Amino acid sequence: MASHRKSRPAGTRVPGIRTPALATAALTSVALLSQTADATPSTDGRPSLEEVEKKVDDLYRQAESATEKYNAAKEKTTKQRKQVDTLLDDVAERAQKLNQEREQLGSFAAAQYRTGAAAPDTATFLLADSPQDYFDQTQLMGRLTSRQKTAVDDYFAEQSATMKKREEASRSLETLTRTQSDLQTAKSTVQRKLSSARELLSKLTAQEKARLAQIEKQKQEEAARKAAELAKQQAAAQAEAAAATQDSGSTSTSGTGTGTGTGTSDSSYATKAAKAIAFARAQIGKPYVWGATGPGSYDCSGLTQAAWKAAGVTLPRTTYDQVNAGTTVSLTDAQPGDLIFFYDDISHVGIYIGNGMMIHAPKPGAYVREESIYYGGESIIHSVVRPA
Repeated sequence: MASHRKSRPAGTRVPGIRTPALATAALTSVALLSQTADATPSTDGRPSLEEVEKKVDDLYRQAESATEKYNAAKEKTTKQRKQVDTLLDDVAERAQKLNQEREQLGSFAAAQYRTGAAAPDTATFLLADSPQDYFDQTQLMGRLTSRQKTAVDDYFAEQSATMKKREEASRSLETLTRTQSDLQTAKSTVQRKLSSARELLSKLTAQEKARLAQIEKQKQEEAARKAAELAKQQAAAQAEAAAATQDSGSTSTSGTGTGTGTGTSDSSYATKAAKAIAFARAQIGKPYVWGATGPGSYDCSGLTQAAWKAAGVTLPRTTYDQVNAGTTVSLTDAQPGDLIFFYDDISHVGIYIGNGMMIHAPKPGAYVREESIYYGGESIIHSVVRPA
């Protein structure tokens, strides 16, 4: 991945989800579509429903991946701009100080001239490359007072430091310009992919849209069944762990989680997770807007970052970094508050709320909502991470 973010972990893939939304999820069921007449090539030159399905799905996926790249570039740009501003302020202060020291040196030269000392002209004094050069040129080493020598040394030291700061500021400005270019490229990519997806969807007939709605209903039913199965597995694992604890004669305190992984006995995690979930639940119904971090709208990583911030935990901005900000656990051990990451490129994330369900910001055109983690199938959950 790009240098502006951490390398993506290989991770262990677990059964997962495709980013949900009527258009996206409904357009991803090749198996179901292949059973319909619409899945066959069109004779009038229009793409088949199956072809539209694949194209739109790819466009939304590319847009979501570009959104995370945009988020990373935006965060980097903000940091670099602050660094450049600091450097420029420093250069300005040093330049002002340098002018003051130059004036002081000029006053020394003028004073020597008035007293009849063999004083050189001020221009020679100020244009020397170093204090020693000046002394050699004017043969004033023995005539300068201690205060004058200190002033000369300070002047040339400040001049050197100012030049270095100017060079550093120039390099930082060049880096900022490149990052801003990356930001604009990612922004353009998102806009282009979303525009293409909307154009394809607008060409669907009413009959095709109705067929997609039926497929969506079937997918929701399947997702609910899978979520129920996961809830049973987690409950069984929790009961088994509790029995083992009793047999060993030890005591433990269960949090609000339904799994048995790291942190189950940590009540502080359960407390923080409850706050994060409460925040996320309060955002339900707000629109997905790519690059948004609230309070009126969110993208996927913006929502999870804001939710955990409400619990007092600072998460990185992008999915690529959030996946490294905690402890990886198995899906069976997932607890409420854990982050569920999707796809090989880790471009989507939701916050787990238990019983196979999550709250997430799906995609442009959709709203923050509660949904099964199996909404899009079992093949693309990347990992589960406990952030605190």
